[in-house]
Parts: sequence; C-alpha cells; structure tokens
Amino acid sequence: MLMVERLRSGWSVAQVAAAQGVDPRTVRKWRARHASEGEAGLRDRSSRPHSSPNRTAPAAEAVIEALRRQRLSGPAIARRLGRPVSTVGVVLRRRGLGRLAALDPRVPVVRYERERPGELIHIDTKKLGRIDGIGHRITGHRSGMVRNRGIGWEHLHVAIDDASRIAYTELLPDERKQSAVAFLQRALAWFASLGVAVERVMSDNGSAYRSTDFRAAIAAAGLRHIRTRPYTPRTNGKAERFIQTSLREWAYATPFLSSEHRAKAMPAWLANYNTRRPHAALQGKPPLSRLTKDNVLGNDT
Repeated sequence: MLMVERLRSGWSVAQVAAAQGVDPRTVRKWRARHASEGEAGLRDRSSRPHSSPNRTAPAAEAVIEALRRQRLSGPAIARRLGRPVSTVGVVLRRRGLGRLAALDPRVPVVRYERERPGELIHIDTKKLGRIDGIGHRITGHRSGMVRNRGIGWEHLHVAIDDASRIAYTELLPDERKQSAVAFLQRALAWFASLGVAVERVMSDNGSAYRSTDFRAAIAAAGLRHIRTRPYTPRTNGKAERFIQTSLREWAYATPFLSSEHRAKAMPAWLANYNTRRPHAALQGKPPLSRLTKDNVLGNDT
C-alpha cells in the first residue's frame, strides 16, 4: 500500500496525508492497522465494529418481530415493551419489516395468453390532460409558460386483443357510458374488419362498464363480459401495459403544442405498433404477424 510504503521511507503523517489528499487521521488509522495486523490489516473490509454492545439483544429483537407480525405499528410496539420508538424502528428495518406491507405475501404473477385472436379483448381508459402550449416539464423552466390548469381532460380508450396484442384506440371527451358503448361498437367493427370475431370482453369495474347500456351492448353483440376483481388492475394487465407503452412512445414522447397535434400523431404511432414495432411477448414480431385471413394464430416462422 502506497501510504504505508511512504511512511516506511520516512515521510511524516502530514506529508502522506497531503500527497494523497486524505485526512491525517486516515493515515494514522492505516498505520495502526498495519502495525497490529500486518499486510492483512490493509485489505478492504466492512467498517462495522467487531462488537456492538448497545445493540438490542437477539431475544428482544425476536419479541419485537413477533409483535410486528401481529400487525402492530412501531409506536405501539415501543409502548408495549417500554422501548424507544427509534430502537424499535431500527430493529424492524434490520429485519425487513419497516413497512406493514412486508408482512403480506406477494401475489404470484399468473401470466396467460389466449389461444386465438378474438377470444378475449381487454378494454380500458386513461385520462390525459389537454395541451395548450409546451409546459415547464419539457422546457425545464416556468417563465413564459402557458398555465394549462383547468383546461380539461380527454380520455384515451383502448381495446387490445389478448392473443395477438393488436390494438385499437380512440381519444374521446369523456369515459361515460355513452362513450364506452360507442367505443366498444367501433372497436368490434374494427376487429371484424381484420377477420377477428370477438368472443369476450374484459374491463375493470368502472361505472360505464357496469351500466345497463354497456350490458345491453355486450348482449347485443353476443359477447361475454368479464370484469376484473376490485383493486386488482393486474388482472387486466395487457391493457394496462399497452396504455403505459402508449404514454411512453406516443402521448409523452414529443412536446406537442396542442391536444390536436397529439391526437393527429396517434394513428401513425398505432399503425406502427400494430404492423412494424417488435413486441417482446411475440418473439420480436409485431401484433399483425399473429393474424391470418382465416383468423388463426400466425406461424412463428
């Protein structure tokens, strides 16, 4: 180690510290480690002390953990055991129980894919703020920016086929039942134009999808309606994932000057997504590659 070699050659602690840009205490620390442990003392090692006399005893930590697993809060555990809240917090974090959510087992991700196009269509909506000028999030400064607060929202409605991932989207002024029904009908017609006969539709439990009008539209089309379980958006994960892709690659990819400019850019992006953009779940091929004229899955070759 250069520091020790220089000390051996007669350099002072101050000279070594100045030459290597460190505090003299650091030089003295390494000198002492080398004197007591030899070359082994110069190896990198944890800065954790050899002993921690003030650390909470393992048995006491076990009691804190047991109370946490009864879903008691940190302050409640501290009151019950007569210990400082900070001590309880340290123990809980050390044992990976700093948040109550850590007590809940993770729900395993169940991935599925329908066998043929049309078996299941996922539908969903996403609220987008209307645009009137480029905002500070794009420019990085607020001076001279147009304040868009209160100019309203528009709603992205999406329908994506489970088997092929081919998608249909529209930007509508709201997500009410009339819009949801009209979107469903146009989406079904669009899929039919590709030779895809839709059998089932999956949605969340939004009021529009629970409405009598939407139920009637489903029945008229001869479809089965599947709704996700409450508070489990992952059930409709393909729609959620497609929305995130849409936001990243289209809606927020360019600093659009207006909502109209953003809307005009959507068809071209969607056409590219459906016909050319490689999809990881489809072995790098676009969604259209999974459609054939007789509505069966395309070959992977």
